[in-house]
Amino acid sequence: MSSSGFKFTLLVPLLVACLMASSASNFHNDFDITWGDGRGKIVNNGEVLTLSLDKASGSGFQSKNEYLFGKIDMQLKLVPGNSAGTVTAYYLSSKGSTWDEIDFEFLGNLSGDPYILHTNVFSQGKGNREQQFYLWFDPTVDFHTYSILWNPQRIIFSVDGTPIREFKNMESFGVPFPKNQPMRIYSSLWNADDWATRGGLVKTDWTRAPFTASYRNFNADACVWSNGASSCKSNASPSSASTNSAWFSQEMDSAKQQRLKWVQKNYMIYNYCNDAKRFPQGLPPECNMS
Repeated sequence: MSSSGFKFTLLVPLLVACLMASSASNFHNDFDITWGDGRGKIVNNGEVLTLSLDKASGSGFQSKNEYLFGKIDMQLKLVPGNSAGTVTAYYLSSKGSTWDEIDFEFLGNLSGDPYILHTNVFSQGKGNREQQFYLWFDPTVDFHTYSILWNPQRIIFSVDGTPIREFKNMESFGVPFPKNQPMRIYSSLWNADDWATRGGLVKTDWTRAPFTASYRNFNADACVWSNGASSCKSNASPSSASTNSAWFSQEMDSAKQQRLKWVQKNYMIYNYCNDAKRFPQGLPPECNMS
């Protein structure tokens, strides 16, 4: 065999391996940029997605697939510097007037002040379940992993593997739980200076535009919903196609519960369940459950 032929036989499996690796997380395969007139971009051979905001428009994207339960991971690097007035929203949502939704929203702030991570859960069109947190790191310096675990028993929000919030299925107490409506993944970067920073007191500084957020390493270990059917065997069993279906019945062990308490003690800055003034008729029923 000639040396060139030898090199070729070595290259072929390497090329195949590279193709397989790149197909594991490629934004071209998984998402469509839906608005922004070019302000959303997929770069680095599909490995990175960026959204930008200027005075004329923000931008956004959505997943090609719909999901009904799953563990969804995405790494984000948020708008650096003075991001006051901007919101980077990353969430799951269904359609219609009685939609379900699971929200991460990152509220920008003045340089040197921390971002606020805003979370919410909607079921059958009803939300008002906000919890807000500061983060224990600067989310603009590097990428960090924001995860949603959604199974029939609970929703767990996590940051770099640390749980920050759990919303349990309490249908037995009359609390609707998102479990019947498939949801897409959405994200957008937009101007919300009428409310985002200190209730709208701090406005967006457009001299710093464009503002840019970046995304990478998307992973969905999930039940894909297509043509009225789930890729999972049923809503009561994990996905046959899933590489690791432990998420379908996952709950927090004692170590995770301790981490959750640590976050909520040290970094939670708002909890709707502690806002009695907002609910003069009494706190929502889930607030009274352990």
